Amino acid sequence: MDLSLVNQAFAMAPPQNGQGGGNPIVAFLPLIIIFAIFYFLLIRPQQKRAKEHQNFLANLKKGDEVVTNGGLIGRIVSLTDDVVTLEIAEKVRVKVLRNQIAGSVVAKK
Repeated sequence: MDLSLVNQAFAMAPPQNGQGGGNPIVAFLPLIIIFAIFYFLLIRPQQKRAKEHQNFLANLKKGDEVVTNGGLIGRIVSLTDDVVTLEIAEKVRVKVLRNQIAGSVVAKK
Protein backbone atom coordinates (compact mmCIF):
# COMPACT_ATOMS: atom_id res chain seq x y z
CA MET A 1 0.00 0.00 0.00
CA ASP A 2 1.23 3.45 -0.83
CA LEU A 3 1.31 5.73 2.25
CA SER A 4 1.77 8.82 0.13
CA LEU A 5 -1.91 8.59 -0.95
CA VAL A 6 -3.01 8.54 2.70
CA ASN A 7 -0.85 11.56 3.49
CA GLN A 8 -2.32 13.43 0.51
CA ALA A 9 -5.88 12.65 1.72
CA PHE A 10 -5.12 14.06 5.18
CA ALA A 11 -3.54 17.10 3.61
CA MET A 12 -6.67 17.77 1.52
CA ALA A 13 -9.09 17.41 4.45
CA PRO A 14 -10.47 20.66 5.93
CA PRO A 15 -8.93 21.73 9.25
CA GLN A 16 -10.74 20.56 12.39
CA ASN A 17 -9.87 23.50 14.69
CA GLY A 18 -11.36 21.56 17.65
CA GLN A 19 -14.92 22.89 17.20
CA GLY A 20 -16.62 19.50 17.16
CA GLY A 21 -19.76 20.51 15.22
CA GLY A 22 -20.61 23.92 16.64
CA ASN A 23 -22.35 25.22 19.72
CA PRO A 24 -25.08 22.83 21.00
CA ILE A 25 -27.22 25.75 22.26
CA VAL A 26 -27.47 27.12 18.73
CA ALA A 27 -28.59 23.68 17.55
CA PHE A 28 -31.40 23.58 20.15
CA LEU A 29 -32.42 27.23 19.78
CA PRO A 30 -35.32 26.52 17.36
CA LEU A 31 -36.71 23.90 19.75
CA ILE A 32 -36.45 26.31 22.67
CA ILE A 33 -38.27 29.01 20.70
CA ILE A 34 -41.05 26.59 19.68
CA PHE A 35 -41.50 25.48 23.30
CA ALA A 36 -41.71 29.11 24.44
CA ILE A 37 -44.38 29.83 21.82
CA PHE A 38 -46.40 26.77 22.86
CA TYR A 39 -46.10 27.75 26.52
CA PHE A 40 -47.38 31.31 26.06
CA LEU A 41 -50.06 30.51 23.48
CA LEU A 42 -51.41 27.17 24.74
CA ILE A 43 -50.22 25.96 28.14
CA ARG A 44 -50.36 29.17 30.18
CA PRO A 45 -53.89 30.24 29.10
CA GLN A 46 -55.20 26.72 29.75
CA GLN A 47 -53.72 26.73 33.26
CA LYS A 48 -55.28 30.15 33.91
CA ARG A 49 -58.74 28.93 32.79
CA ALA A 50 -58.44 25.81 34.94
CA LYS A 51 -57.51 27.91 37.98
CA GLU A 52 -60.48 30.25 37.40
CA HIS A 53 -62.83 27.27 37.09
CA GLN A 54 -61.52 25.77 40.34
CA ASN A 55 -62.13 29.11 42.09
CA PHE A 56 -65.65 29.22 40.60
CA LEU A 57 -66.42 25.72 41.89
CA ALA A 58 -65.05 26.55 45.33
CA ASN A 59 -67.25 29.67 45.57
CA LEU A 60 -70.56 28.04 44.64
CA LYS A 61 -73.39 28.78 47.04
CA LYS A 62 -77.03 27.93 47.53
CA GLY A 63 -79.32 29.77 45.12
CA ASP A 64 -76.83 30.12 42.25
CA GLU A 65 -78.08 29.19 38.79
CA VAL A 66 -75.61 26.97 36.98
CA VAL A 67 -75.28 24.84 33.87
CA THR A 68 -73.71 21.38 33.89
CA ASN A 69 -71.42 19.82 31.31
CA GLY A 70 -74.42 17.75 30.19
CA GLY A 71 -76.46 20.86 29.51
CA LEU A 72 -78.80 20.84 32.52
CA ILE A 73 -79.66 24.26 33.90
CA GLY A 74 -80.78 24.54 37.48
CA ARG A 75 -80.65 26.35 40.79
CA ILE A 76 -78.44 25.00 43.56
CA VAL A 77 -80.53 23.67 46.44
CA SER A 78 -77.79 22.05 48.53
CA LEU A 79 -74.03 21.55 48.45
CA THR A 80 -71.54 19.09 49.83
CA ASP A 81 -67.84 18.77 49.12
CA ASP A 82 -68.37 16.63 46.02
CA VAL A 83 -72.11 16.67 45.20
CA VAL A 84 -74.41 19.52 44.23
CA THR A 85 -78.20 19.14 44.25
CA LEU A 86 -79.87 21.14 41.49
CA GLU A 87 -83.54 21.96 41.14
CA ILE A 88 -84.15 21.85 37.40
CA ALA A 89 -87.94 22.26 37.63
CA GLU A 90 -90.45 22.66 40.42
CA LYS A 91 -89.90 19.72 42.83
CA VAL A 92 -87.50 18.04 40.39
CA ARG A 93 -84.05 17.70 41.89
CA VAL A 94 -80.92 16.17 40.42
CA LYS A 95 -77.63 15.39 42.10
CA VAL A 96 -74.49 16.10 40.07
CA LEU A 97 -70.82 16.04 40.88
CA ARG A 98 -69.40 19.44 41.68
CA ASN A 99 -66.68 19.17 39.03
CA GLN A 100 -69.34 18.57 36.33
CA ILE A 101 -70.66 22.12 36.66
CA ALA A 102 -69.53 24.08 33.63
CA GLY A 103 -70.44 27.61 34.67
CA SER A 104 -73.09 30.02 35.83
CA VAL A 105 -76.19 31.02 33.92
CA VAL A 106 -76.18 34.65 32.87
CA ALA A 107 -79.68 36.10 33.17
CA LYS A 108 -80.92 37.95 30.09
CA LYS A 109 -82.59 41.30 30.66
